[in-house]
Amino acid sequence: MTKAQARQVPASQVPRHIAIVMDGNGRWAKARHRPRSFGHNAGRKAVREAIESCLREGIQALTLFAFSSENWQRPQAEVGALMSLFVRALDKEVDELHANGVRLRFVGDLDAFDEPLRQRMQAAMARTAGNDRLQVNIAVNYGGRWDIVQASRQAAEAVARGELRADEIDETRLNQWTSLAELPPLDLFIRTGGECRISNFLLWQVAYAELYFTDTLWPDFDQACLRRAIEDYARRERRYGRTGEQIAATS
Repeated sequence: MTKAQARQVPASQVPRHIAIVMDGNGRWAKARHRPRSFGHNAGRKAVREAIESCLREGIQALTLFAFSSENWQRPQAEVGALMSLFVRALDKEVDELHANGVRLRFVGDLDAFDEPLRQRMQAAMARTAGNDRLQVNIAVNYGGRWDIVQASRQAAEAVARGELRADEIDETRLNQWTSLAELPPLDLFIRTGGECRISNFLLWQVAYAELYFTDTLWPDFDQACLRRAIEDYARRERRYGRTGEQIAATS
């Protein structure tokens, strides 16, 4: 992709925050008569492509759905392979992410992972904490309902401590306890692999996001694919409940 192509979308129409459900690794591997773990490992290249694209486009935040709270139900061998992949990826990628100004965060219930993996996650987050070129959030053992529940619990605890009244809890206050509270609102939600559902990902944050579904399996989702998604986003009119005429009058 040339620099001229990269300038086609005005900066004002580039999404600030993109989330991706990285679906299709298993089917990609099956089509090649390989184990599902082969597909998950191949998906690492697509992660790198997405991060490189976001850096070039000036996107502020990228949130990737790596492992849902429901994924523990998968075969034990596959879960074990995914955990090993996380460890290898952390060991190999953190230095480069740091060098490129990427801040890395893991969001979700991290207590379910073993101590060595949690320590690697914490070390990676600490190493990159001062970076501000792009924030990459890896959702692991994450569920959208869990996110809302844990935010609600923190709100209830604040009420119990006398820090606020129950009738003071509104969307803005509750949002401050969600996993991605400090980030720009989610603009573009992408799901690869041909499925057209949200699968309990960022339920709170997706409320006004633009949805983009593609048949491309995740290991094949390259920078050109992400560029097409951004261009599609740029063509949409985001009205937030208003009419098209009202949007035109204020633009």
